Amino acid sequence: MFEGFDPVLLARIQFGFTISFHIIFPAFSIGLASYLAVLEGLWLWTGKSVYHDTFNFWLKIFAIVFGMGVVSGIVMSYQFGTNWSVFSDKTGPILGPLMGYEVLSAFFLEAGFLGVMLFGQKRVGKGLHFAATFIVALGTFMSAFWILSVNSWMQTPAGYAMNAAGQFIPEDWWAIIFNPSFPYRLVHMVLAAYLTTAFIVGAVGAFHLLRDRTNAAARVMFSMALWMATIVAPIQIVAGDFHGINTLEHQPAKVAAMEGHFQTNTDGPMPLTLFGIPNMEEGRVDYALEVPYLSSLILTHSLDGQVKGLNEFPREDWPNVGIVFWTFRVMVAIGFAMLGIGLWSLYTRWRSSIYEATWLQRAAVTMGPSGFVAVLCGWITTEVGRQPYTVYGLLRTSESHSPIAAEAVGTSLVAFVVVYFVLFGAGTFYILRLMGKTPVPGEDEPSRAEPTRAAGITPAAQAMHPDNKTGGAHAAPGE
Repeated sequence: MFEGFDPVLLARIQFGFTISFHIIFPAFSIGLASYLAVLEGLWLWTGKSVYHDTFNFWLKIFAIVFGMGVVSGIVMSYQFGTNWSVFSDKTGPILGPLMGYEVLSAFFLEAGFLGVMLFGQKRVGKGLHFAATFIVALGTFMSAFWILSVNSWMQTPAGYAMNAAGQFIPEDWWAIIFNPSFPYRLVHMVLAAYLTTAFIVGAVGAFHLLRDRTNAAARVMFSMALWMATIVAPIQIVAGDFHGINTLEHQPAKVAAMEGHFQTNTDGPMPLTLFGIPNMEEGRVDYALEVPYLSSLILTHSLDGQVKGLNEFPREDWPNVGIVFWTFRVMVAIGFAMLGIGLWSLYTRWRSSIYEATWLQRAAVTMGPSGFVAVLCGWITTEVGRQPYTVYGLLRTSESHSPIAAEAVGTSLVAFVVVYFVLFGAGTFYILRLMGKTPVPGEDEPSRAEPTRAAGITPAAQAMHPDNKTGGAHAAPGE
């Protein structure tokens, strides 16, 4: 079925497909964990039950999102071993410990206190429960810290040496962890997670306000989410600008592709190409709509600053310009749309009509999934822009692949597609059902009922169980 296909391309498609599913769940759970901590803190501080009701409403959703994030993340490790074994061998001495730190310091925190957070409201004190919620939120942040450190090192490798076997080995762990692009990626990703969650929470709040404007929990969701959009969206735009300047310094070919710069501006300022169709064969952007001076101003903070074009790099080192160019624009457009929603909400607050602003609430519902789209587009821009390297400038993607046939990679790709759409489709459907349920006063925490065991019960144990009404009908022969 896959005879004649390129196994490297199939492996890249498989990794891209699985991580596209994975990345949206951690992005949601990072923001939602912090939101839950804030809600519980406000409840303890003010004593207002509406914060506790809103906490319990989102706690059930968080449990499912967290579980789906863990399950989808495990698949990444599987693919490193099967499809990318050469990459794993060469980078293992550096990336292995970083991933281990993530498990030890972040996942253990999350897993250790998640049970208390989910089921402990009536079993431990309020202070201890809040501490568990806060630690889970801290764990999600630390997980992001280590994962972003790994990804950033692959983009801007530092603190390493090469051994005789061609492996990257650590020389300076501080330089490895805090590599040149790490701070910018961490800030940009964490803010993206907060914005993603804010727009989901805001959409759910708006949805219920459109049904009932007096619903107190919906008002809390809507108002808090739009405050987050108002404050964080402009900060994210500034953080994105700094991230872009850092990328220009360390990965200029990626920035050239993002901006559609095929030629260096040697005879004047570089214009900003708003829209167009990149033509890699001819080395130009067709039907370009440009703003004079603006690219030089944004990237160099100078009206006549020089910006490198793709002509400065070997043709075989170019990323796919069309994909990077358009995903970057979608991400930026969503960022400014988020800022617009935040400013619109400020105007309605000034007029004391935020809960009656029907069109704002409809816009918030429409913008609900926008954070996920922006995160995916940002990730594609980052990863496709890194090509043709897995470790930028040092290890090519074509040299990182396992010696495995296209049929094997293609078959597992089909299996992933089927399983993912069934499993995560069902999970997403259930999450949407929970979001559509009207939040009510006295919202219950997740059920603490013990699951019924359907397997692993021996006949003898079953006969001795106090709930067994048969009086030992299944006892072993001879008894």
